[in-house]
Amino acid sequence: MSRVTQRFFQTRFRVTGRTLVIDLGRSQQVLSSAPRRGGLVRARYILNHQVPANPVAAPIPLEQCKWGDPARYLGRIAVEVGADRRCVALMTAVPLKNLVTLREEADGLWVEGFWTVGVSNAVRVGELSNLRQTPAPGTINIILVTNARLATSAMVGAVQVVTEAKTAAMLAANVRTCTGRPGATGTGTDATVIACGDGPFLRYSGTHTRIGAMIGRLVGQGVRDGLLRRPDSLIPN
Repeated sequence: MSRVTQRFFQTRFRVTGRTLVIDLGRSQQVLSSAPRRGGLVRARYILNHQVPANPVAAPIPLEQCKWGDPARYLGRIAVEVGADRRCVALMTAVPLKNLVTLREEADGLWVEGFWTVGVSNAVRVGELSNLRQTPAPGTINIILVTNARLATSAMVGAVQVVTEAKTAAMLAANVRTCTGRPGATGTGTDATVIACGDGPFLRYSGTHTRIGAMIGRLVGQGVRDGLLRRPDSLIPN
């Protein structure tokens, strides 16, 4: 079953089964920490696939992991949903009914975002937690698409702003780590995707810039909304 795209969104997307499929229309510059085709690549499709349990939550040998190689598994999912194997793809254990979508536009510049927010795997940066003891998987996946044509350095700057905004939202919400400590700053398996367009060329994207402020506001709101929608229990194995 697919969900119809909101009309006001410039970015085409649908939810097919347990997979969010974002179609950029053609190959665009994408920077991400995704398990499939992470790094700086060109891609038309971005996927966020819902799984029963986070296959990369614990540092176990691939031969002992029920999912095998996450990148290859996501490649198979891409074919199943009619996307390109050269897609950028993420995994989440958050039900896609809790997907958050938000948009901001100003002076011909727009940013659109997609969030799945789970925090049972929450950590405080600098602290090493034992992921094998985490009671349930939890990941914050953030995908941003903009019409701006960002310089590579600006794409990295956008990731920095995303991280700051996510952490600020978590601290404001008093999210605790998976071990019960206050001050969680993220989760151990968070992933971020930044996809560019062919609009205004921007060399900078930090917090002093218009697009940086847009990203900061949007990500903060997306994380807050996602925290309110997070499931009490995730999909069982």
